[in-house]
Amino acid sequence: MTEVAREGADTVVADDAGQATADTSGQAVVVAFGQTMKTLRVRAGLEREEFGRRIGYSASTVASYEQGRRIPSPRTIERADEVLDAGGLLTVWKEQVERAQYPVRFQGMATLEKECIELLMYDALIVNGLLQTEEYMRSLLGMRRPPLTPETIDQRVTARLARQDIFDRQPAPLLGFVMTEAVLRHRYGGTGVLRGQLEYLLLIGQKRNVEIQIMPLDCEDNAGVNGPFTIVTRKDGNKFVYSEAHAISSLVADPEQTVLAAARYGIIRSQALSPRESSQFIEKLLGEL
Repeated sequence: MTEVAREGADTVVADDAGQATADTSGQAVVVAFGQTMKTLRVRAGLEREEFGRRIGYSASTVASYEQGRRIPSPRTIERADEVLDAGGLLTVWKEQVERAQYPVRFQGMATLEKECIELLMYDALIVNGLLQTEEYMRSLLGMRRPPLTPETIDQRVTARLARQDIFDRQPAPLLGFVMTEAVLRHRYGGTGVLRGQLEYLLLIGQKRNVEIQIMPLDCEDNAGVNGPFTIVTRKDGNKFVYSEAHAISSLVADPEQTVLAAARYGIIRSQALSPRESSQFIEKLLGEL
């Protein structure tokens, strides 16, 4: 893993040249947490089955947590700390364990999502992660080369689904999605997976804080030809621009770059179909399946 911070540009660039090392680092946190939980459980004189019953999971799931094969949710960590009367020895791990769910290149962006009041996203390759169904996620992750392990796929799916809590957050952030028609025509995972994904887009698009817009293939102008990107606005008014290309990600806070990105997004939004037209367009695509 390589991280470069450039003063003045306020840019962080992360690549996957050492992704195996990065993933190992995240796994080490999960394993250490699991060992700590096991030590506290044994000290409390609880068998896995009894402990699992008290926190709402099976003995096999508890074993997965203790062996670092599965990442517990923050709520599960809080409950385990309470049941084991750990006095915060487990909850102190929450932030590190939660961060370990994500690829290293995305961890900074994941943190910003939790703090944002506005997210503006343009996608040209796949449906944005915040809008993906579980079946669509698994189809995409199953296509990765080199292949991901089943455990890694489960971990990434769990993390991505957890991010979708943003739709129910209060106060609700403003969420804008613009995607190209091509994104909605790729039948990743098959026709059934795509049908479920399109239906989910229609459902999420009904939320008052969400706008989904489609850029048709026959549109002659598209200011997004440079590729996908996301603009994040925090509560303090600071803006960031996040983008990925192959295995490299960039998180930029430079004011000039964020202003230009916001202006570019505004142009893209004006070139795309309106939210109402986009909903009708998605319904049309569903009818063709």
